[in-house]
Amino acid sequence: MSQPKIVVVGSSNTDMIVKAARIPAPGETIVGGSFTSAAGGKGANQAVAAARAGGAVVFVARVGNDMLGAQAVDGYAKEAINVSYIQRDCELATGVALIMVDSTGNNSISVASGANFALSVDDVQAAKDEIASAQIMVLQLESPLETVEYAAKLAHDANVKVLLDPAPAPSDPLPPSLLQYVDIIKPNENEAEKLTGVKVTDQTSAQVAAEKLLELGAQIAIVTLGSAGSYVASKSGERLYVPARLVDAVDATAAGDAYTGALAVALAENKSLKDAVDFATKAASLSVQKLGAQPSLPTRAEIDVF
Repeated sequence: MSQPKIVVVGSSNTDMIVKAARIPAPGETIVGGSFTSAAGGKGANQAVAAARAGGAVVFVARVGNDMLGAQAVDGYAKEAINVSYIQRDCELATGVALIMVDSTGNNSISVASGANFALSVDDVQAAKDEIASAQIMVLQLESPLETVEYAAKLAHDANVKVLLDPAPAPSDPLPPSLLQYVDIIKPNENEAEKLTGVKVTDQTSAQVAAEKLLELGAQIAIVTLGSAGSYVASKSGERLYVPARLVDAVDATAAGDAYTGALAVALAENKSLKDAVDFATKAASLSVQKLGAQPSLPTRAEIDVF
């Protein structure tokens, strides 16, 4: 089977990760944690996840003209990602994420966006031909909303499916001008609540939120519930619950990105919606068993045998 082509438009960060017994409260210092550094950023994580899951990935992004940016781009190239459309910003630094991880794998993250928030409409326009020949475009919300919306419209006008991971959770409702171009939206519980006003705590509330997301314009809504699985609804009438795999979690960082990247590949391969969500669920379950963002993202072989 030929590799499906996936264009990811989004962020590139370097993650600075401290793992400790628990996440400090405000004003508290906890001593004794371990430190690691790894490539991250939701866009980059999803690009790497899709590449490892079997996609031919083009990544549209912006990094600083600095050591961290150069290391990041070299890393993407080693994953066989097309890095021709990653711009180097001479004024802003490469994005950095400071991540605290507790003993159960839960995390707390603060991001300095840097060059990510200079990703422009022109940067996306430069990749117009790549977008037009793709099966699916993947977007998140760590880039300017104007750029995200432009990318979605460009893909939509070329009859390319648009998958939006609305993370980090938006402080304001997403504009209808963006949602009209979105084929698949994939929020977690917190993001679904921010988008719909529905507090998501279980399958029943996830279903209510998913129905509201369909009303807002998406063709398919997938509400992820962490270890409780995913609820799926589509305008074509499908209503699915896909359970998660029970594993020993080490670090939840990038689990959602592993899910999104694998979901994009599965949908681009024309798997059924249920099979695509199950494939994505397996990828996320594998990722939480390793520390770090991109180091935790599984390969196609690992997903297939899980």
